[in-house]
Amino acid sequence: MPGPGDAVDALDAKILRLLLEQPRTSVREYARLLGVARGTVQARLDRLERAGVITGYGPSLSPAALGHPVLAFVHIEVTQGHLDDVGDALATVPEIIEVFSTTGAGDLLTRVVARDNEHLEDVVQRVIRLPGVVRTRTEMVLRERVRHRMLPLVDAVGQTAGTRRRP
Repeated sequence: MPGPGDAVDALDAKILRLLLEQPRTSVREYARLLGVARGTVQARLDRLERAGVITGYGPSLSPAALGHPVLAFVHIEVTQGHLDDVGDALATVPEIIEVFSTTGAGDLLTRVVARDNEHLEDVVQRVIRLPGVVRTRTEMVLRERVRHRMLPLVDAVGQTAGTRRRP
């Protein structure tokens, strides 16, 4: 059974690159571009989904274009034993678009979007009132320097896979 690092070989990396660069292209077209059978591409996609490499298909949306141009990271300290409860409550706040458990000064790190600074304050106040939240610390984003990306990682994994042989 391949481990997480072995889930992708060089052909898989080429397929993933195409998925990222041309997400609305058909499996038939991917196969044509790669010079392999359509069934091969489909089998690879199915395997990558089962292995958890591909986690979903869908458009990438802009919170700013949806009227929420303010982005902040809110660190949340939680009362011991209430991490799951706070996490569940945070999932009900639409402006909180990601939540991670972390080490360090806080317990949770959230990515929050808002219409403006006043709206951000309202969202943070809503978080502060949640049972189990001890304190928060908010960091506002001034500018995005590197967009969320996967292509460089896929390329690196593909290069590594090309130099290693599968058993």
